[in-house]
Amino acid sequence: MTAPTGWIPVALSSEIEAGASAGAVVDGREVVVWRDTSGVAHAWEDRCPHRGMRMSFGFVRGDHIACLYHGWQYDTAGQCRYIPAHPDLDVPQTIKVPTYATKEANGIIWSTLSDAVADEATPGETAEVTPLRSLYVDCPAAFIRETLESASMPGFTEPEGETIFAAVADSVWTLTTGEDRLYIGVQPVNPSQTALHVVIAGPQATYAGAGQAHFSTWLETLRRSLEDGAPEEATSAPMTTAEVA
Repeated sequence: MTAPTGWIPVALSSEIEAGASAGAVVDGREVVVWRDTSGVAHAWEDRCPHRGMRMSFGFVRGDHIACLYHGWQYDTAGQCRYIPAHPDLDVPQTIKVPTYATKEANGIIWSTLSDAVADEATPGETAEVTPLRSLYVDCPAAFIRETLESASMPGFTEPEGETIFAAVADSVWTLTTGEDRLYIGVQPVNPSQTALHVVIAGPQATYAGAGQAHFSTWLETLRRSLEDGAPEEATSAPMTTAEVA
């Protein structure tokens, strides 16, 4: 498949703790998202070049991530630095995992799915956010967008009000009711599945706890409604292990 261009959301920042990793799928391409113990996030091809094991099954040690299968360790540039079966080996520079340009903004980890940094800034920059959740939906992004364009989202600080949908970019949508706004990073998983990485555009002093519960409950109701109403052909593809939240 052709890699999407620009910045693509791959995880919520709050979901990837220091020393942790997780798998993601973008347009059918498997990605490992991991954070070294200093707190820096990385997105790579989710495959060890030795035997093809998913790196997202491995473990993080300092600024290295190690494959679960044989323990080969890779530094933050993707270069293999240590092979347990051959501890004295000067590892060839050719043993390397493809790495992708990665950044964090608006409470979300973004990648270009290439080693080139995208020219444009992350769309829809906002000052302060409250993390909400990643929502995995068995529907194509176009169907979700069509539904959200006419959705009614109950506000938290102002329960009544018109809901306004905006597409800041292909990879970012917003829903606004009164003073409350959800910032949604759109990750296409495959033609029939989409991940939505959602944060509240506002301070945790206002939204932590009750506000998060309010919007999380609404999002879960939305997910069920989307999947119940999606065309049958749009929900036929099975979900892979790496796509499960």
